[in-house]
Amino acid sequence: MYHIKRRYIFWTFLCLLFFCVCCRGGRQLGVHSADSYVNPVFEPILADPTLIRDPHTGYFYAYGTQDDWGDGQGQRLMPIIKSKNLMDWEYVGEVFQDKPTWKDGGGLWAPDANIVEGRYYLYYAYSKWGDSNPGIGLAIAGGPEGPFEDQGMLFDSENTGVPNSIDPAFFQEGSKKYLVWGSFGEGPNQGIHLIELSADGRRVVDVNRKIQLAAGDWEAPMIHKKGGYYYLFGSKGSCCEGADSQYKVWVARSSALEGPYVDKEGEQVTQRGRGALLLEGNDLIAGPGHHTRLIRDDDGQDWFLYHAIWKDNPKVRSGASRRTLMLDKLIWENGWPRMETQNPSHTERVGPRFFERRKQ
Repeated sequence: MYHIKRRYIFWTFLCLLFFCVCCRGGRQLGVHSADSYVNPVFEPILADPTLIRDPHTGYFYAYGTQDDWGDGQGQRLMPIIKSKNLMDWEYVGEVFQDKPTWKDGGGLWAPDANIVEGRYYLYYAYSKWGDSNPGIGLAIAGGPEGPFEDQGMLFDSENTGVPNSIDPAFFQEGSKKYLVWGSFGEGPNQGIHLIELSADGRRVVDVNRKIQLAAGDWEAPMIHKKGGYYYLFGSKGSCCEGADSQYKVWVARSSALEGPYVDKEGEQVTQRGRGALLLEGNDLIAGPGHHTRLIRDDDGQDWFLYHAIWKDNPKVRSGASRRTLMLDKLIWENGWPRMETQNPSHTERVGPRFFERRKQ
């Protein structure tokens, strides 16, 4: 009896030790099966992610903002990662080996990846904190891993009259191509705007023909069309203050691409403080936001990739906020999107399902 009791105590101790190693502050670390995942799905950093799927191989590619991961490798000029299932990711490389030269100083932020006429288009912001004249550039490649060739500047704040011209997002309807962009500020021309691009997507048709979609408390826009509505997703709050980050994701909708976009109360989001809350942090996770476009799996389920910061490990050695890549399910109800939970998940979840490789 004594030996049985001693064995019981020993195995109980091992189980408790395993639990402590795998869970910290309610967070499961890396324990999942082949068809499930635990957030984050990639770390240490993939900030402001954008996502695309290669139609030839079926691989998903995600690209992120320039950052120093604190691993001694210095600045990564927009990192590239790939995955077959959105859950297991592999580092590929960087968009650029050297910074584009059309702007004197700053960082390469918030890329937006698209396939346009068989080529890989990556719109990106070139800016620094407090920049008086940030701009939007374009790089093009023949494949998702590059090499990307910079095409130079599409526009900047001075020639559009839109301060804080960052966070580009491409949208196409029929043969028409558009760019949605913008960020925080107090002035009348701040916030989110829409502008038409040329047929090849390489230039703006007219910098003076822009439409404001949302007020200056929005940034990181993305437009998704579903049914009879256009849905404007975006982020509000501070993105990059470690555990104190206040980023949240909001949504509004319109029956026309040009707007007006309204929240669930019918109020236009060109007014500050308006929008429908979609995703916010909790006691464990801060600053969820700046998401990719929606991805639908082969079961017809929509998924949402975004960055967020674990409060128990908020920064890397370089001092950069540790904005990890997160994955969660998005559900549609009564004409509006909602997350499976309004906070980022931190326990094991059944993941997306993709049944077969796409054909050449």
